[in-house]
Amino acid sequence: MPRSQRSNPNTKHNAIELRKEPTPAEAKLWSRIRNDQLGVTFRRQHAIGNYIPDFCSPIAKLIIELDGSQHLEQEEYDEERTKYLETLGYKVIRFWNNDVLNNIEGVILAIIYALEDENSKD
Repeated sequence: MPRSQRSNPNTKHNAIELRKEPTPAEAKLWSRIRNDQLGVTFRRQHAIGNYIPDFCSPIAKLIIELDGSQHLEQEEYDEERTKYLETLGYKVIRFWNNDVLNNIEGVILAIIYALEDENSKD
């Protein structure tokens, strides 16, 4: 693993804690993408550097972020985080919690398209 991807112990601990209490949107999406249901393995709250993406498929190089209203006040942080993850070769896609809760089929379809797009680059 490249040095830039290693997590510090605090980040790893925070990731473990976040896994214990998922938001309703995280739980709903996880139930649809876990156990290779989309043909790739995803990890929940997977620490990468100083960041903890909601869902990550290291093999597909795809990160899925779920955003609640708090993200309206932290756009700059989210942009910085996305740029860092993209420098490591990840594609980052974002969904509002509301979309996951009310349109899970549309979210799953968008994830499938993103996976197909990443696979076509190989």
